[in-house]
Formats: sequence, C-alpha cells, structure tokens
Amino acid sequence: MRSAHTTVQTGQPLLVADHVSKIYRSGDVEVPALVDLDLTVDAGELVAVMGPSGSGKTTLLNCLSGLDDIDAGHVRVAGRDLFAMSDADRTEHRARSMGFVFQSFNLIPVFSAVENVELPLLLVGTPAKQARVAAVEMLDQVGLAHREDHLPNQMSGGEQQRVTIARALVAKPAIVWADEPTGNLDTAMAEQIMVLLRQLNVEHGQTIVLVTHDPQIGAAAGRLVLMRDGRLQKDERRDHLTVPASNGGGRAVYQVPPPRFH
Repeated sequence: MRSAHTTVQTGQPLLVADHVSKIYRSGDVEVPALVDLDLTVDAGELVAVMGPSGSGKTTLLNCLSGLDDIDAGHVRVAGRDLFAMSDADRTEHRARSMGFVFQSFNLIPVFSAVENVELPLLLVGTPAKQARVAAVEMLDQVGLAHREDHLPNQMSGGEQQRVTIARALVAKPAIVWADEPTGNLDTAMAEQIMVLLRQLNVEHGQTIVLVTHDPQIGAAAGRLVLMRDGRLQKDERRDHLTVPASNGGGRAVYQVPPPRFH
C-alpha cells in the first residue's frame, strides 16, 4: 500500500496557486468568483481566510483543494498540478494528501466515533486492524479516547467537530482544509476547537487553511488572508497571535515557537 502521507519539509511551499480564475455561469450571465489569484502556502502554516459574504472564500477553498474546477491558472499541492490530473487521480490525491473539516461535521450517523475516523484509511486500502489502531490514537490526540464507541447523536457539537478533525488528520495529510469549522458551535466550544487546531499546527507542524467569518478565530492564525470580490486584498503574517483560551474565558497573547516537526 502506498503511504497516505505526502512529506514536505516545513517552511517549503506546499500549495502554489498561480493566476487562478473561476467563473460561475448561468445562461448568458457570468459571475467572476476568483480573479487572477496567486497564493503560496508553506508547509507548517496555519492560514485563516476571511472576507465579506460573497468574497470568494469558500470558492477559494474548493478550487485549491480540487473539489471544484477552475477556468484558468494552475494549482500545485505537494508538487502535483491538480488540474493536470484525471478526475480519478485528483480524487485519489485528495484522499491521500488532504483532510477536510466542514461546518456541518458530515459524520456518518450510524457509525461510532472510531468508525468515522478510520473510514478514510479503509478507503485507501489500509488494513482494518491498522486503521483501527490509528483511529483510536487520533481520537486520543483530540481528547476523545473515552468516546470512541459513541454515535454522533450521543456527542455534543464540540465533540462531533473533534471527531471530524480526527478523521481529517488520521491519514496524516499534507494539508487540512477547514470551512467555517466553528460556525455551528457556541463561543466556548469554538474557542476549544481553535485551541486544538493551533496545537496541532504548532506542535505537529500540520498545515491548515481555514475559512472563517470570526475575527477572533482569524486572530489565532499565523497568517491572515483577506478576500474581496474574488481577489486577495491583504496577506499578513503575524509572530504574536491572540489565541482563544481553552476554558472559554479571556484571551492571551503567545509567542509562537517554530513547529517541532521534521
């Protein structure tokens, strides 16, 4: 079995989007969603994408991950041009090199937490015993080892999102895409999820690109990209981050160390 993990040295370009454009069409009407967009994301970054409704945030995520087609440009992830691949190869590349976290969790309701988490590994041919061990270990990393046999409807929203994050990370993807990962959670739960994502980024070097409308979540990222009308309006890296406190109260400023990941 081929590894599901694509290794890229921390600090090296992992994602390169070059002059990417996307147009939505309805009859004779054309609506530009992305306009000649350039973006590079290095391995080990946590990037927050923000902007007003309709600015192209989710379209950006969908196009850069290969979930949606583009009309012009190139997107390379871990050195491979997504849109030079066949549909089948692109789907396999996503399965092996990318993880996804969505606002609506998208857990399979009749599967337990551990069954939901092991599913991506089973889909790429990992032996069942190996997949189960990896899924249990991943649930432990997100603080849910005691809930591995619970169904989604037996867990809180915050716990379900942790399961979703564990599922996104279990195959050790090169990059994780998160679309409004705290959008369905209350403030305290949202803070806990952001603390977890930041911990996974800093301590394990996991590359994460997340879309959010919450400026407090954006402040917890090492890099903030602002979009407007399908264009990048601002691209800002920060050394000091405002990180939500895990107990839901207050916020503290951290000097983020280099990722301990090789």
